[in-house]
Amino acid sequence: MTEFFCRLGALIKKEFLSILRDPKSRIIIIAPPLIQLALFANILTMETKNAVVLAVDRSQTLESREFIAGIGASSWFGGVKAAADEQQARQALAKEKAQAALFIPQDFARRLKKGENAEVLLLLDGRTPSAASGIEGYISEIAAAFDRKTAQKIGTTGANIDIAVRVRYNPNAVYQWYLVISLIVILALVISLMLTSLSVARERELGTFEQLIVSPCTAFELLVGKTVPPLIIALILQAVMTTAAVFCFDIPFTGSPGLFFFASFVAMLSLVGVGLFISSVCRNQQQAVLGAFSFIMPAVLLSGFVSPVADMPVALQYLTYANPLRFFIDIGNALFLKDVGIKDIADELLPLAGIAVFTLYFAARTFKRNLE
Repeated sequence: MTEFFCRLGALIKKEFLSILRDPKSRIIIIAPPLIQLALFANILTMETKNAVVLAVDRSQTLESREFIAGIGASSWFGGVKAAADEQQARQALAKEKAQAALFIPQDFARRLKKGENAEVLLLLDGRTPSAASGIEGYISEIAAAFDRKTAQKIGTTGANIDIAVRVRYNPNAVYQWYLVISLIVILALVISLMLTSLSVARERELGTFEQLIVSPCTAFELLVGKTVPPLIIALILQAVMTTAAVFCFDIPFTGSPGLFFFASFVAMLSLVGVGLFISSVCRNQQQAVLGAFSFIMPAVLLSGFVSPVADMPVALQYLTYANPLRFFIDIGNALFLKDVGIKDIADELLPLAGIAVFTLYFAARTFKRNLE
C-alpha cells in the first residue's frame, strides 16, 4: 500500500512539474483566469447605463423641460441632447450616435394642465433589444414619477404622460435576431483565429517546421500560404451561417452582401494576424489552443456582445478600440438590419483595417524571426 502511494505521489509530482516547468504554460494557466475575472466583474451586467437620448421638444414649456431634465439627471442615462428636428434625431439614431429619441408634441403642457393624457413618441434602436427594453423601462419610470409630481402641482389626477414606443431596425425587438447576427460574426472570426493559431504550432509539433525553413519559399510566401486557407474556410462558413440566418431564422438581410463579405475579409485579416502571432510563439498545438482561448474570451466580453460598450468602465471602453470584434459586430448588425453603404460603416471599417495592418505586420516580423 505504501508503494502505491509513493508511485502515485511521484506521478502527481511529475505532472505538476510538467505543467509548471514551461514559463509560457505558467502564464497561460495563471493570467487568463485573473483577467477574465476582472472583465466579467466589470462588464457582465444586464443593466443599461450611459445611454444617450435625443430630445425634440416642440412644446418648449416648463413642463417639457422638467420632463427632459428628469431623464438627463437619471443615473441610468449618459445625458439628453437636443435635436433640431425629427430628421436629425432619426439620422443620429441610424448612426448609433444615440440609443433613443424622444419627441414631445406642441400641446404637451396644455394637455397636462387640462388633466388630459399627453402623448410623447419614444423611438428606440432595436439592434440591441435588451438595451432598448431597458431604456423603455427607465423612461416609463421617470414618466410615472413626473405624473405624480404633476398631479400634486395642479391638483388633478389622470394627467399622465402616454409614451408611444416605436422600435427601429428590429420592430418586434426579437432578441434572437441580435443573438444570431452577433454569433455569425463572432464564430467567423473565431474560426479564422483558431485555424491560423494552430498552423505553425502544428508544423513544430509534427517536426515539419524545419522543412519550411530550408524550403525555397520566402517568408512572405510562407506567411501568405498560412493565411489564405483559414480566410477562405472562414468566409465559406460565414456564408453558410448567413444563409441559415436568412432562411432558417427569418432574419432580414437588407444591406449589401458584397459589402458584408468585404468587411468580413478585413475583420478576418486582423484576427489572422493575431492567430499567426500566437502560433509563432507557441511550441505545440495545446499551447496554441490555450493562447487563442485566452484572447477570445476577453475579445468577446469587450465587443459589446454581452453588455453595451457605453456601460463599461471608461478604461475598458478605450481598450475596446483595439478589439476587432467590437467594430465587426456593429457592421454586421448594420448590414443585416439597415440598408447602409460603405460611407455609413466607414467609422467601423477604417479601425478594422488599421488593426489588420498592425497585427499582420507584427505577426510577419515574429514569423520571420522564427524562420531565421
